[in-house]
Amino acid sequence: MKQDDPFIESFSLLGSFLQQFPDHTRNDSPALEILNREFYQSFSEIIKREPSLNPWFTPKWINASISGIARMLEAPILKLWLTSYSDIPVEPGQKLTIGLVLAGNIPMVGFHDILCVLSAGHRVLAKTSSKDMRLIHGLSKILSHIDPDLGSRIRLTDEKLVGMDAIIATGSNNSARYFEYYFSKYPHIIRKNRNGVAVLTGNESQQELQGLGEDIFTYFGMGCRNVCKLYVPEDYDLKILLNVLDGFSELTQHNKYANNVDYHRSLYLMNQLEFLDNHITLLKEDKAIASPAGVVFYERYTEMRDVQKLLTEHEEEIQCTVSIHPDIENRVKPGRTQEPMPWDYADGVDTINFLTQLI
Repeated sequence: MKQDDPFIESFSLLGSFLQQFPDHTRNDSPALEILNREFYQSFSEIIKREPSLNPWFTPKWINASISGIARMLEAPILKLWLTSYSDIPVEPGQKLTIGLVLAGNIPMVGFHDILCVLSAGHRVLAKTSSKDMRLIHGLSKILSHIDPDLGSRIRLTDEKLVGMDAIIATGSNNSARYFEYYFSKYPHIIRKNRNGVAVLTGNESQQELQGLGEDIFTYFGMGCRNVCKLYVPEDYDLKILLNVLDGFSELTQHNKYANNVDYHRSLYLMNQLEFLDNHITLLKEDKAIASPAGVVFYERYTEMRDVQKLLTEHEEEIQCTVSIHPDIENRVKPGRTQEPMPWDYADGVDTINFLTQLI
């Protein structure tokens, strides 16, 4: 790794600034005094205003995302991540322009791609999602103030991407087909729909089931790491899980989420389909992986090897797997899906390796 300390210091300072918001505590230490004077109020206003522009981005979920980003930007984490790469950043004459098509399903979901491109030494040309442009623009301005050199390598747009050397695009399965065609002449990473799944054993503690609830409901279940499919033992009583999920009743206060649950409840009733309902979420037996917001699919199993086979068959659809079972490969502990580190690359594709191999 040739990454210099100023890079880590700049992003670490950004992380310290951001952590004030989920902590609800302004910290006017010498390191943050100037940043706070310039940006604390304006970024607070962005967070406050965002729910009226995108109702899915509540202050709670914005702060959850900010907290995750701040944790990712802690100096020891960044150093641990970057020291595994010997060829970053690229030499000044090797800098490329990397086009990014950013998703907008959860707040600031595209930040990690921006971080990766900048850490590799390249330039960012990012098309922001209309659902998540204000927060990303706010972060870009703050980073530009911290480190003008980094800021000079970020260009955000809502127009057609042109003039890039490579592309990283994230979208739905439908948009991915368009991306594959439109960006075929560029080196690229094209990401499709992925979701989190959970493999239950029946031995989960109350605390672990509570953590699973967080994995299901954070961001209203709209993130690629949210659990939307359960594999449960043949004799597992799903009412045990539903009783724990009753603790997330505040979700029904959100009109859009509640309407989603009502819509699918009506749809299943009209089609005479069986499902379990605790008025917060619907549990429906279904072999599919991706479920609608407000619905969690489940599938019963008799042998763990059968589940492992299903996980292999659907690996292109799965972002992460939650389980306490030791035989589940690369499992995530319940309650930890929304705490990715910089090395937890989307779709398991090492973004830094992709960026450095372009030279």
